[in-house]
Amino acid sequence: MGQLRIALAQTNPVVGDFAANTAKLIEWSREAASQGAHLAVFTEMFLTGYPVEDLVLRASFVEASIAALESAATELAEAGLGSLPVVVGYVDRAGLAPRVGQPKGAPLDAVALLHEGRVVTRSAKHHLPNYGVFDEFRYFVRGDRLPIFRLHGVDVAIAVCEDLWQQGGPVSVVGQAGAGLLIVPNASPYEREKDDARLRLCAERAREAGCALVYCNAVGGQDELVFDGDSIVVSATGELVARAGQFQEELLVVDLDLPEGTAEPGRTPFDAGDGSTITVDRFVLSSEPVPAYPPNPPAIAPRMDDVGEVYAALVLGVRDYVAKNGFDSVILGLSGGIDSALTATIASDAIGPSRVNVILMPSRYSSDHSITDAEELVRRQGVTSQIVPVGDIVEAFEKEISISGLAAENLQARVRGMLLMSLSNQHGHLVLTTGNKSELATGYSTLYGDSAGGYAPIKDVLKTMVWELSRWRNTHSYDWFMLDAAEPIPANSITKEPSAELRPDQRDTDSLPPYEILDRLLDDYVEKDMGSAELIAAGHDPALVARVIRLVDLAEYKRRQYPPGPKITPKNFGRDRRLPITNRWRETL
Repeated sequence: MGQLRIALAQTNPVVGDFAANTAKLIEWSREAASQGAHLAVFTEMFLTGYPVEDLVLRASFVEASIAALESAATELAEAGLGSLPVVVGYVDRAGLAPRVGQPKGAPLDAVALLHEGRVVTRSAKHHLPNYGVFDEFRYFVRGDRLPIFRLHGVDVAIAVCEDLWQQGGPVSVVGQAGAGLLIVPNASPYEREKDDARLRLCAERAREAGCALVYCNAVGGQDELVFDGDSIVVSATGELVARAGQFQEELLVVDLDLPEGTAEPGRTPFDAGDGSTITVDRFVLSSEPVPAYPPNPPAIAPRMDDVGEVYAALVLGVRDYVAKNGFDSVILGLSGGIDSALTATIASDAIGPSRVNVILMPSRYSSDHSITDAEELVRRQGVTSQIVPVGDIVEAFEKEISISGLAAENLQARVRGMLLMSLSNQHGHLVLTTGNKSELATGYSTLYGDSAGGYAPIKDVLKTMVWELSRWRNTHSYDWFMLDAAEPIPANSITKEPSAELRPDQRDTDSLPPYEILDRLLDDYVEKDMGSAELIAAGHDPALVARVIRLVDLAEYKRRQYPPGPKITPKNFGRDRRLPITNRWRETL
């Protein structure tokens, strides 16, 4: 048996920032070397950030990616780190002749091995996902090579992300060709309870490949996506060896006992078991095993509970959207209700309460407790607050135009949206909208009013989960949150009956069924794509099914204009769910 110390760089790159990502590669490789690592592994498309979407169709971007890779190899050597092999993801091109149906330039979701100042080998993702948030058939062509390099006597194979999630392909070939270790750089976005699926998958694929497996995942927010880390190392029998934490950057260093390789160098084609052929490219980096050394105890980070990890995902999504887009501060309307209270708390945890601005905008219909609950949150959290009554502004509009009913209610919301956007323009704040997924689903929001803003922290959170997250945050925290406050959300904001307060004695239940009933139906219709017959068979009331389906379908135009927000469910309103606005299909009972 041979020994290897592997460093998994669970890192947070920025899309398109080649200089900063390369600098981070050098920094983390230096730390890996200082801890005696024999191999450093970075994440999928680390040098470019992920996903790059249509940037990959620009020749200039792909050329910059390839140049960054070459530069990174040189800079590692110049920094005295050339002897440390580094696996890193980037974008390459396949060099194929143009043809109809092929992405422009034939880009590759690529991975390379850097050593001694040069790019030793290059490979690319074989399985290209085309479901959920992924559009990789649009962007990439398939890789058909599998590098297996001998490092200190151990044969190490490299696959990329989706190659682990699909049957056949590189994992099947590793099982046939033999290797002591399979390295898998990933950029696998978060959704609820995915960490359990990942561990099962890694264990299954390790047993299939017949070798230990290193799963190194990205961390950080990128528009709607949140990457949660949760990097994993398992043995050849599928036993968990080491695991990184969630939602934070971490260098996970693990010692492994691995079989020594015996196969001869060279290129050999293999049936990939998916209708394709993959060529294994074997070569030797170093053949002599490292002298025996005492291994360090492996680290297995504790798992967050289900609600806690959702909250952490929202905080990280907001933090990175603010930081990566160059904002110094955020602003939101604080009504005293639970949605704005939770949004303010997420923002305070993400960037610190001193950078959170809240505007209290009472109208003639605002209750006393709404104002006092909002003021209590300000006191508990220490956010910057301002009171701007909207009554006179609304009356000024009403003097010039004759409106009533829903139009008059929406005017109040639009005045508030206008004030927030004006203050954003004046001071450079990012406006956070406070709508939840239940409201977005049913159209219970005002276009250009409470939907006005730049980022929507709870747009993928059903109302019942809003309450659950609020109760969780009042009794829990993580050390990387920036708000130090016991019970930051006033109890009355959590327990009182929800209301938009746009007319006298208004309640959400005037327009919507109770949220505990509505949310179960929305989960089945939106998340699971059930039709009306399936919904009724699942036990939902037929009249309610007809009513809710109509509300959801008619509100598509509103959702299309809503700001982005962090995805936490398998199907969010955004990249996951794409329905035509102009659409006469209706579910029938």
